[in-house]
Amino acid sequence: MTDVNAMIAKVLGRLPTKVLRRALPVYIACVCLVLFLWNLDSFGSAGSSESSDYGSLLKRELSHFTTRKAIDHIPKKIWQTWKVDPLGFEERDLAVARTWTQKNPGHRYEVLTDSNDLYYVETHFGPTGFNRPDIVYMYRSLTLKIIKADLLRYLIMYVDGGLYADIDVESLRPIDRYIPDRYHERDIDMVIGIEIDQPEFKNHPVLGKKSESFCQWTFMCKPGLPVMLRLIDDIVKWLNEVSKKQKVPVGEIVLDFDEVISGTGPSAFTGAVLAEMSVKAGRSVTWKDFHQLSESKLLGGVLVLTVEAFAAGQGHSDSGNHNARTALVKHRYHASGWPTTHHRYKHPVFGEVEKCNWDAECVKIWDYSMAAFEQLSPEEQAKQTKDKEIADAAEAEKEEQLKKLGAMEMLAEAEKAANLEKLGQWEKEQAKLKADEIVKKVDTEKAGKGEKKETDGVKEASTEAEGEGGAKKEEEAIPTKEKAATGPDSVGKEVVKAPVQQPMEVV
Repeated sequence: MTDVNAMIAKVLGRLPTKVLRRALPVYIACVCLVLFLWNLDSFGSAGSSESSDYGSLLKRELSHFTTRKAIDHIPKKIWQTWKVDPLGFEERDLAVARTWTQKNPGHRYEVLTDSNDLYYVETHFGPTGFNRPDIVYMYRSLTLKIIKADLLRYLIMYVDGGLYADIDVESLRPIDRYIPDRYHERDIDMVIGIEIDQPEFKNHPVLGKKSESFCQWTFMCKPGLPVMLRLIDDIVKWLNEVSKKQKVPVGEIVLDFDEVISGTGPSAFTGAVLAEMSVKAGRSVTWKDFHQLSESKLLGGVLVLTVEAFAAGQGHSDSGNHNARTALVKHRYHASGWPTTHHRYKHPVFGEVEKCNWDAECVKIWDYSMAAFEQLSPEEQAKQTKDKEIADAAEAEKEEQLKKLGAMEMLAEAEKAANLEKLGQWEKEQAKLKADEIVKKVDTEKAGKGEKKETDGVKEASTEAEGEGGAKKEEEAIPTKEKAATGPDSVGKEVVKAPVQQPMEVV
């Protein structure tokens, strides 16, 4: 110990006194601050849990800045998540997935599945990755598929960056067209689009939290963004609170539609992004900055595209249609069946206000009907509810009958098609038999003509022979003229030769 003190004194003796006096307090303060921040969660464990949360958050932020390197471009990666890998896709999903690879041949395409998603999370957030056992534990414990799907996309974007798209989202334009030429990619950390722009319903009891939101079925960003990690941390914290409130493990929590939207869905995503924009912009950024957005806008490193970009054809928010030049994707919704297990608010008499699809007049009628219903006596409310149940049951039975009728019609059509097919086969067989008969008849006729021709030939030959014999006899009966063959005086003279006399028969 004496040697160490002597060495320290020797070193300090070499430093200028004024420099030492000025710098030493700063060095000591920095060391104390780092130690304090590093152990803040330990101090908080003896006090409030809030202090522990702040300590953990600060440690994560310090870890984030020391482990992530800034990049000046968004990686050329396309990410999707689904039950199975592309080799097992149904034709419907395969056709949609191909649009991404066909329009973006220079991008890497990858799908995380129900079989390899946990491995991805454990690899990147386990001890050899970001060392976040709380995230790994939470993801491993979750059983609600939509919550896992939401959380997984944020984890992927934090680790790898690139573009994320739901499995039922079709690519309409190449990704290279997402960022307009007037922007530099190095200035952009994130590219998002508006989904719902209906701020007039901000205070509505049901629609309020969903009335102003960015789209998260398609977005892209650079890896390692603090906003992604904060969103992930907020989700983990929220799920733990829900578990504690419901007094069940995380794997057994129950959530309705609005809780999903506000906890992990578009509302949670929108809140995190607006908060990050506010930090970077140095002012409060609200939805007013993006209401009725007519062209893309870059604010706080986030490029916000118009509603047509990622959410065209919705029938609200002035979303236009997919034929617009600014429409980049088309959400087909065939994989968006999660609301069937996370029900929306449904009034026993007037049903779901979402069926109005943000139509102001429809929502106004729904609100008025709700208010009038609340003024009724309990007996009258019960009566209207019962009447509605009876009407719904009758409607359901009618639909069931129509389905059965439709099924019967389809069966009848199938039988008709089968009968026509059988009839067609029978007609083909009959036509073939008829053709065979015709061929056989033709062959028979040809054979008959050949025999007749042969008989006629024999007769002709006999007639010719007889004719030659008669002619010979006539020649024998007529005197012939010959020329003298000898003598000088016989030249040029004709000699008449008498016919040969046949001997007379004596009777």
